[in-house]
Amino acid sequence: MALRTSVAPGMKPHPKAILLGVDTPIGVAVLRELGQHGVPVHGIGRSADAIGCASRHCTGFSVRPDGAVANWLPGLIAQIGAKALFAISEGDLIALAQLPPVINGCAIVTPRAAPLAIVLDKSETLVRAAALGIDVPISWQPLAGEDTTLRARTLTYPVIAKWADPPAMVDRLAAFGLPLIKAEYLHSADALIALINRYAPLGGLPLIQSYCPGYGLGQMIQMAGGKAVLRFQHRRLHEMPPEGGVSTLCESEPLTRHVQQMAKSEALLASIGWEGPAMVEYRHDPETKRYWLMEINGRFWGSMPLASQCGAEFAWESYRRTILGQSDAVQPQIKPRRARYMIPETKRLIQILFKRQPITDPLFKSTPLADLGHYISGFFDPKMRYYLFRWSDQGPFFSDIKTVLIKALRREKR
Repeated sequence: MALRTSVAPGMKPHPKAILLGVDTPIGVAVLRELGQHGVPVHGIGRSADAIGCASRHCTGFSVRPDGAVANWLPGLIAQIGAKALFAISEGDLIALAQLPPVINGCAIVTPRAAPLAIVLDKSETLVRAAALGIDVPISWQPLAGEDTTLRARTLTYPVIAKWADPPAMVDRLAAFGLPLIKAEYLHSADALIALINRYAPLGGLPLIQSYCPGYGLGQMIQMAGGKAVLRFQHRRLHEMPPEGGVSTLCESEPLTRHVQQMAKSEALLASIGWEGPAMVEYRHDPETKRYWLMEINGRFWGSMPLASQCGAEFAWESYRRTILGQSDAVQPQIKPRRARYMIPETKRLIQILFKRQPITDPLFKSTPLADLGHYISGFFDPKMRYYLFRWSDQGPFFSDIKTVLIKALRREKR
């Protein structure tokens, strides 16, 4: 396994960390947080082109070995001498949860198996939330032998189909040549019946939920000893696809808003026995003042770059508590910021302008001209930040552009 190392000048290094997953903006955000605090970070990516490899905060890099994490991780930890390990993807979190919490003197700073299993199971999460008085969507989990056609014709539309445990479905879907779709909007019984027929050969069907109006609200919380020690929240402004998916533009929300809901989010995580960072995600309707729980992300989330640039550093909080033994609770003043993920945000604009695919969210009211204006004006917004681009660390952004261009050229040659 080839390693490259460098030491950033002027830093007093803390014990080394390994970051499993430097291929995404989430990984880059974690890398930057730790690096800015003097933590030497050894990144592991799926290829030599991993965008985190181009960051000045990546003091060492390895291409991920083949095989199960348990087979190669202990040796890599011993080789690097790391004292902390972080991971990004749910698949890796699931694998790491089966390993000891400390390997060769290295703390595995990821969720343990029991609480992780709960947050990955959307049905169980909703049951626990409802017991605490949190509003949840009306849900139906179709079962084998049920008259799904009859039930489908009794529902109120639109509805949304989503998998109760997405990671568990990846391989099963792939075996039938089907992609993992995060959420599908369905506007009629016929559309839902067609979806059920599509997935019937899998032996399992997605969870069907009532549509909840409003915007996406994410409440990010660091739990320690059953209590919240760091808080942040944001509002989703744009997503790709436009009716629901990856957040491409979001903005911070002051902690003086949604105070009662934040308390409920903390209570929900405490009831699960959660330790470390998590995002509790809602749809919030300002007209009715209701909040519907969508899910808990028991991992570093897609809008992590916004939280970091607003002063809420969840990766550093995890490191300093676990590795440095600092147990004081310090809630920073949250800076008002927006952040956008430029390539998906650009794809979103193109879809809206040229309407290559219908936008199915009933509340999507924007017009192509308005979206174009917002896109351009964003470059002049003093509060705007970016998921990848930073003047002080430009490498990941240009690495991402390079990868996109190479993929586009390959498609042209086919």
